[in-house]
Amino acid sequence: MTGSRGRTDISPSIFTADDPAGIDDLFGPGDERGHFYERPARAAPAKPIPAAVEDKHYHGHRERLRTRFRDNGDTALADYEILELLLFRLIPRRDTKPVAKALLDRFGTLSGVFGATPALLQEVKGIGEAVALDLKLVSAVAQRTLKSEIRNKTVLASWSAVIQYCHAAMAHEPREQFRILFLDKRNTLIADEVQGHGTVDHTPVYPREVVRRALELSATAIILVHNHPSGDPTPSRADIDMTKTIVETARPLGITVHDHIIIGKDGHASLKGLRLM
Repeated sequence: MTGSRGRTDISPSIFTADDPAGIDDLFGPGDERGHFYERPARAAPAKPIPAAVEDKHYHGHRERLRTRFRDNGDTALADYEILELLLFRLIPRRDTKPVAKALLDRFGTLSGVFGATPALLQEVKGIGEAVALDLKLVSAVAQRTLKSEIRNKTVLASWSAVIQYCHAAMAHEPREQFRILFLDKRNTLIADEVQGHGTVDHTPVYPREVVRRALELSATAIILVHNHPSGDPTPSRADIDMTKTIVETARPLGITVHDHIIIGKDGHASLKGLRLM
């Protein structure tokens, strides 16, 4: 329509998908001026990048890492590269080096990565629920493997294996955990049980319950184990007093307390080794 000053207003309805500038309606289908009007260029639709092209820039890197591992073993690879090799299987169509490095930056060590909870793992960019659970599965396999090294063996003769197993199982627990290794008269492992969970700095322990469970399993000796989530395995006064109470409760019933081990993120403490029991 024409306004009061003779200005022509163009209705938006004349613009179509085939004629986005509305040129045919502006000049009329028979008006040759429309042939000289500069039509805007149509944007070409973006072509999807084939998966093979997306993979290409790190495909060679993956093959090189696999070759190094195959030919030289894990000693030829840094910790983040070992983690990369695993993540290749869990995240098949993505560059996993940044993810591996982010995991180590967040948790410090490979042990810290596999010891982290699924919720904490998912706080790292690139780690979803499925990948977090797969990482925990690897952790579980490692713990079962270490535990098999002490099963049906004289525990006191496999002390380093006991420490490795307890460290893998407890060092990165966010709360205190009290565990007991029950042994028979040959000091062979009968059972490995978690007796209780506590807070970040305390776990309630009941000496009578500890001894009662040992009698139920016909155990003649036990090893007490608990973790310090703070990372420092130094025994507290409460740790020492609780250990002495369990020793005194168990002795009249023919049950020996071999040791009380405290597990920290970077080491352990033995109350027997420190002569505190």
